Amino acid sequence: MVFAQWFPSAVFDTNCLVVATGLGQECVVVDPGIEVVESLAELLAEHRLRPAAVLLTHGHVDHVWSVTPVCGAHGVAAWIHTDDRYRLVDPLHALDPGLIAALEQQFGARATWAEPDDVRTVVDGEHLGLAGLDVEVRHAPGHTEGSVMFRLPGAPDGAEADSTLFAGDVLFAGSIGRTDLPGGDGRAMMRSLREQVLSLPDDTLVLPGHGSVTTVARERATNPYLAQAAQAG
Repeated sequence: MVFAQWFPSAVFDTNCLVVATGLGQECVVVDPGIEVVESLAELLAEHRLRPAAVLLTHGHVDHVWSVTPVCGAHGVAAWIHTDDRYRLVDPLHALDPGLIAALEQQFGARATWAEPDDVRTVVDGEHLGLAGLDVEVRHAPGHTEGSVMFRLPGAPDGAEADSTLFAGDVLFAGSIGRTDLPGGDGRAMMRSLREQVLSLPDDTLVLPGHGSVTTVARERATNPYLAQAAQAG
């Protein structure tokens, strides 16, 4: 069993996830999005958790907005796939100016960006030993070039699953991440679904980047994009 909790960010409802071997232990933070710093600090304090690393499923701003303050507050590194490393140079650059203006108006502060002091890259098939967890990296391009999913043994208490998948924007309940943004690739996404998702056991718990929890079994049976990927194979 593992301890896992998550909550949506203030904008785009990006799931910020926290996983640990148990209460009062080191933990890993996944995808700290827009305006999550305060809520994350409260969750960590409530469960007496100490971040050992921040994992990023990809470099879109709604998943990395708070990575630098979170890493800085706890003196930890941010981990991202090699192919999305460039996105951390300035993810605000790709945003529509109107969206930036709306965010600045909503939060009453100018949008600025600085990279974390310590950024480390990952590759497909790598296993990261972090916070007592064995985290497998599964490179799944399509939404972005460097999109990854993170898989680890075990599941939260009460979940009938043998492993947990932090799917980012690769797989959602009933859908998938869009492929029409810069760096997206529809063919690559179909390949990722076929090779990196459909190859997983049915009893894999899926915690997506947006939306509700699901399982590989449920998505295999109901997700039209997985059906399309299976037929294309």
